[in-house]
Amino acid sequence: MDPVQDPSRLGFDARRLGRIADWTARYIDAGKIPGATVLVARRGEIAYLHTAGHRDVAAGTPWTRDTLVRAYSMTKPIASTALMSLYEEALIRLDDPVDSFIPSFANRMVLVPGATSLDQVEPATERMTVRHLLTHRSGLSYGFNGGVLGQAYDTHKVAFNPRSGGLEACVERLAAMPLEFNPGLRWHYSVATDVVGRLVEIVAGKPLDVVLRERIFEPLGMHETGFAVAPGDVGRFATLYEPDGKGGMKVMETAEGSAFREGQVNTFSGGGGLVSSADDYLKFAEMLRRKGAVSGKPGADRVLGSRTHALMTANHLPGDIASMGPKAFSETSFEGVGFGLGVWVMLDPAMSGMSGNPGDYGWGGMASTVFIVDPVEDMVILYLTQLVPSSTYPLRKELRALVHQALTD
Repeated sequence: MDPVQDPSRLGFDARRLGRIADWTARYIDAGKIPGATVLVARRGEIAYLHTAGHRDVAAGTPWTRDTLVRAYSMTKPIASTALMSLYEEALIRLDDPVDSFIPSFANRMVLVPGATSLDQVEPATERMTVRHLLTHRSGLSYGFNGGVLGQAYDTHKVAFNPRSGGLEACVERLAAMPLEFNPGLRWHYSVATDVVGRLVEIVAGKPLDVVLRERIFEPLGMHETGFAVAPGDVGRFATLYEPDGKGGMKVMETAEGSAFREGQVNTFSGGGGLVSSADDYLKFAEMLRRKGAVSGKPGADRVLGSRTHALMTANHLPGDIASMGPKAFSETSFEGVGFGLGVWVMLDPAMSGMSGNPGDYGWGGMASTVFIVDPVEDMVILYLTQLVPSSTYPLRKELRALVHQALTD
């Protein structure tokens, strides 16, 4: 674990950074979140680290720096990075049709506008591409998005949970469903990155867990990140909570009864299946801050080339997310925020109503986790807790304000 440095040397006011601890305490003391880690790094060094609360409230076990959490959708940038590493080898292209790798996606049907039942469909006029998947413009959906298709996902058990029966089988069930809209028409958060994970398997010829380990985790030394928690690590694995409807929270899943335990997992979800720790995920975020380099040393090995990193973190939408369809599932409106290949891209902080800089990027998870890479400030922000859903409180907006108000240079 890297030590915490003097924040003033890294351009922060230590007193103002202290407001983060007060903010965290307000949420914990009110019984709104169980515990949390806040980590801020700048120029490759940790300027601030704060842990508070409990990983299991009833048991009284403290939330510590090495607490393991369900990363959920913070898995998406990692799976997208794996695919882009295959892109760099000219094994797959962004405009390749998905059905050239997964034939069951050929000849898709699309729900007609205003459809009220699953049989109200027409032939798709566009083929789904790899780029559509990476930018959430595929026409796929999530069960929690609601509507005719979301409800059908739930009815037909179209999900990518740890015990869903294998990634290939999950993708085949998904491919049997119609699309929400013609690929490319709009932005719609979905299981697209789970299909990305399956593409990684097909192109690399190896299971997704092996590909991630070989191409990302081992080079970066991410030894605590994976799709399952080993028996010896269950004691560090946080309990998952959800709102209790009374302003507090209740247990959603214990560590001991989790589907993420070793021996329970049979599906490697590229969209939400990883478990990680603060220091491990920081290694991935720092690689992105370094534009793909494994370390900051001259001539260091790379996970991605710098130009590929630039392609990933550029906006691939014609405008912001908010202009591309109905309000996305999020605690924010996505006004002033675009989308790259697996990550959001800040376009206009003033329009978004959030502190930040044009070009900052990252993503969050369903359990209210988030990471932010800010190239302008040469900074990484990481926040880990375990409360579902992420839209319960405006944690990410508030965290941005708290970190940026402490900068002095």
